[in-house]
Amino acid sequence: MSLIETVDLVKVYTLDAVEVPALRGVSLMIEDGEYVSIMGPSGSGKSTLMHILGCLDTPTSGKYFLEGVDISKLNEDELAEIRKRKIGFVFQSFNLLPRITNVENVELPMTYAGVPSKQRRQRALELLERVGLKHRAFHHPTEISGGEAQRVAIARALANDPKIVLADEPTGNLDTKTGEEIMNLFEELNREGRTIIIVTHDPEISERTNRIIRIRDGKIIE
Repeated sequence: MSLIETVDLVKVYTLDAVEVPALRGVSLMIEDGEYVSIMGPSGSGKSTLMHILGCLDTPTSGKYFLEGVDISKLNEDELAEIRKRKIGFVFQSFNLLPRITNVENVELPMTYAGVPSKQRRQRALELLERVGLKHRAFHHPTEISGGEAQRVAIARALANDPKIVLADEPTGNLDTKTGEEIMNLFEELNREGRTIIIVTHDPEISERTNRIIRIRDGKIIE
């Protein structure tokens, strides 16, 4: 059984009474422990696919199985539970809360999961040390560089020890050297057994992964 399997996924958005297809029958499989990129130009459907794989959205039709469970049949509370326990997210814009410290940002997913405060703080500090930022734990996101913010975001994604890390253009706002450091960190996480899925339009990023799924006009072309 594959970790992830989709069968004929279709996603149609309705804008001003006009139907706009974003996915047109996407079928794919991703195995546990793979390091995969989903690559395509802007408007290809790759972000829509990521949102469905990350249980942030549901398909209009088709099936999505995660560890054999048909995700397309679950309600919002059940989807939230899967996001909380199984999936870590890393976004291009970091999505850190500026008014709380970096360590508190890393603690957030554990807060939602009901982890006791002492345990949350210990794990958050360990994760920040893991990404080389323990010395910035009590700074705010506005006081650190973009590369450091992305490291905090990766630490936050790992907070609940997810099987899958989904990264949407994770180096898009970073310079080349910093982007290289972030990609090295993803490779390290994959060597430890995590499934890493990177959504990108950048061929240099996709070539760092072990398999490239190419999508165009809502369909997988390779």
